[in-house]
Amino acid sequence: MTRLSLVTALLMGSVWAMPATAQQATDAVAPEAASPETESADAFAGLGETARAALASKEEGKPVTAQNWMVAAANPLAVEAGAKVLERGGSAADAMVAVQTVLGLVEPQSSGLGGGAFLVWYDAESGELTTLDGRETAPKAATPTYFQDENGEPLEFYDAVVGGRSVGTPGTPALLEEAHRRWGKVNWGSLFDDAIALADEGFTVSPRLAGLVAEDSERLGRFPATKAYFFPGGEAVAAGDTLKNPEYAHVLRRLAAEGSKAFYSGEIAEGIVDTVRNAEGNPGLLAMEDLAAYKVKERPAVCAEYRDHEVCGMGSPSSGGLTVGQILGMLGGYDLAALGAENPESWRLIGDASRLAFADRGRYMADSDFVPVPTEGLIAPDYLAGRGELLAGDDALPEVSAGSPGWSHAMNWGRDSSLELPSTSHISIVDADGNALSMTTTIENGFGSRLFTQGFLLNNELTDFSFETHDEAGYPIANRLEPGKRPRSSMAPSIVMKDGKPVLVIGSPGGSRIIGYVAKAIIGYLDWELDVQQAVALPNIVNRFGTMDVEAGTSATDLTQPLADMGFEVEETDLNSGLHGIAITPDGLSGGADPRREGVAIGG
Repeated sequence: MTRLSLVTALLMGSVWAMPATAQQATDAVAPEAASPETESADAFAGLGETARAALASKEEGKPVTAQNWMVAAANPLAVEAGAKVLERGGSAADAMVAVQTVLGLVEPQSSGLGGGAFLVWYDAESGELTTLDGRETAPKAATPTYFQDENGEPLEFYDAVVGGRSVGTPGTPALLEEAHRRWGKVNWGSLFDDAIALADEGFTVSPRLAGLVAEDSERLGRFPATKAYFFPGGEAVAAGDTLKNPEYAHVLRRLAAEGSKAFYSGEIAEGIVDTVRNAEGNPGLLAMEDLAAYKVKERPAVCAEYRDHEVCGMGSPSSGGLTVGQILGMLGGYDLAALGAENPESWRLIGDASRLAFADRGRYMADSDFVPVPTEGLIAPDYLAGRGELLAGDDALPEVSAGSPGWSHAMNWGRDSSLELPSTSHISIVDADGNALSMTTTIENGFGSRLFTQGFLLNNELTDFSFETHDEAGYPIANRLEPGKRPRSSMAPSIVMKDGKPVLVIGSPGGSRIIGYVAKAIIGYLDWELDVQQAVALPNIVNRFGTMDVEAGTSATDLTQPLADMGFEVEETDLNSGLHGIAITPDGLSGGADPRREGVAIGG
């Protein structure tokens, strides 16, 4: 049988291929910028010696090691706040609250109270894994044609993003409270202390934040409250400036004293709704009843076999756990360890496995509360082994299509080319009791909707839905917008297990490229025996919809021509992952922070 015939046979009758439009649209949007090369501990005033040493270790390419606990996240000030909590006996859930509330202040472009998050938790006492879904929801008044014009045509992307139309009901505050309620050990109110102090006294604007504000000045300048905060006195905040946020401190004090109900009702909720519904030029539909009705959902972890490990992550409405699991599952029959990280054959296999997984993602994955998702079928070993057979050969697959995973529903979903932009942040924590937390948190695009209220930015998460309701063949799109629905995500907070114990806690920001970043790091750690710092720093090569993206300015560009010779369309581009990982080894904990961003790992 020819290779093309094998492709046709194994696809079991599926005839559509991933459209070029998804690739073209995502490539038209520049990724969130990397941190300037000059960034160092001096960029963070008041940073402690431990954090300074952690930054130095990252610059040297070495992991941070510790015996008892560890936290890795995207900003040293936030990591320090989490480390203080762990140092005094707090749990990973306690530390996460401290980390997230500081991130929302010092890295507002990526996550915060106005966004949502997915959390994967390993409980050391019970040995069980579970997940919490804090994803934003669509307003009850929204309809499937919400992002279409009067002629039924999809809106231009940024016409939908900037303003109130794109804002979903935030989930992060409720997630913080639910995680603490389940797994917290120290007083809830005390977890906000560092963030409140930094908001009141001011924090030093990092080069990264300053650069991103300058790049997005036109959109940030459209709304008075946003402009007033990021452009005090009419000038964009600059690296080294001290920025205070008393409104944010006020909201945090309310949360500390009253819990998340202070956010979802009363004056804070009224301020959010007023900002959304009165956004000049692009108002939205978010209402008080949407905030009052918001609930965090516990969902089972999705685990896929890889080598002698289980890679566990978030199920729907995230596509992250399923798609990472599919990529790895398809590669199970190939000896990546023998091939090595610098071999173009390794990346051919990884790239085409990713393309096949993304074909399934585009067709089948969405909010399972609204549409049936063949979760078990998508990661069934037999199904993935069959999909993996498509990778046999020497050249790039000529095309890829969704497969036919086993499931009990006869629905034939249409293809989806919805976008997901590269912002977001990731937190990995292991506490002294052995609990492990992996949480990816976001407001979606950099600076979200650009709406700023009461000291925090509001998300543009609704633009993660498909702007279309049906594909060109007339099939309904699983990720279409519906009232109360949660948009599909690529966030992939992951915990890798072996013999029932966690061995790696990892995740990344990066829009739909998150999936490739996380898969790369897991392969680097398990197959290529890199330490966790080397695994997160490994040059990025990502393929989602056909184009092989190769990280510019890295050794990965040596593979550009060999990959092109295999038949791939190759583009050298910035691929600014933000991987934060913790390896759990017989010798203790080892942490790594992505050199492309300003984060660190701290342990004790």
